[in-house]
Amino acid sequence: MLPLRADQPSSRFPVVTLALVGACTVAFLAWQPRQPVAEHEFFLERAAIPCELDQRSPLTVSEVATGVCDPVVGGRGDAELFPEKNVWGSVVVSLFLHGDLWHLVGNMLFLWVFGRNVEDRLGVFWFLGAYLGFGVVAELAHVVLNLDSTVPVIGASGAIAGIMGMYLVLWPRARVLTLVVWLIVPIPAWLVLGAWILLQFATDPNSGIAYAAHIGGFAAGLLVGVFVRAVAPRAPAAGPVDRYPFG
Repeated sequence: MLPLRADQPSSRFPVVTLALVGACTVAFLAWQPRQPVAEHEFFLERAAIPCELDQRSPLTVSEVATGVCDPVVGGRGDAELFPEKNVWGSVVVSLFLHGDLWHLVGNMLFLWVFGRNVEDRLGVFWFLGAYLGFGVVAELAHVVLNLDSTVPVIGASGAIAGIMGMYLVLWPRARVLTLVVWLIVPIPAWLVLGAWILLQFATDPNSGIAYAAHIGGFAAGLLVGVFVRAVAPRAPAAGPVDRYPFG
């Protein structure tokens, strides 16, 4: 199922959502190299890597060459491949990097469909903070289950999963216009998002998909959504600026 748009109205222009879509798109088109070898080196230098976060230092030359995470740095005279790399800052940088065009397009579509209403509910400042916070939690969930991995983790999907978790709590009955095989039909948000998160548990651990990041981000979004609903149970009172009737 591929969500296309939701019928939940919003009362303000989604400036942060649009800015995040723009930032990820610009990073992919204008910053990331297209040549495979250069792109791999780019990710090693800038993206989050579980082994680096576990040992709190950049990968060494031998770790990159062998793909084996070795916390004993310097014992063999090993030099760090990118000694100036900020391994903690790379966690945020990774949220704006994508592996290919379809990875980018899919993530940005989900962000646009579900992010606008969440931004409307939280406001600009809190929405940006929640998005980045969900992204960090999601990546750390992946790291915890892959401490020995020397493979860079990239993509905004963990942060977006958090936004989706919030959406499920706040607007479970909203209708989402969804592409199902070749049909476009309105489906309740709880069904679309419920099916999506269940699919993460069925993901092959060797598929290359950071399913733990998706689950971690989604869980964080559920918790924040419950909190927001408890302290601010009503949506903004202002009239909607956009509405998508499905008939």
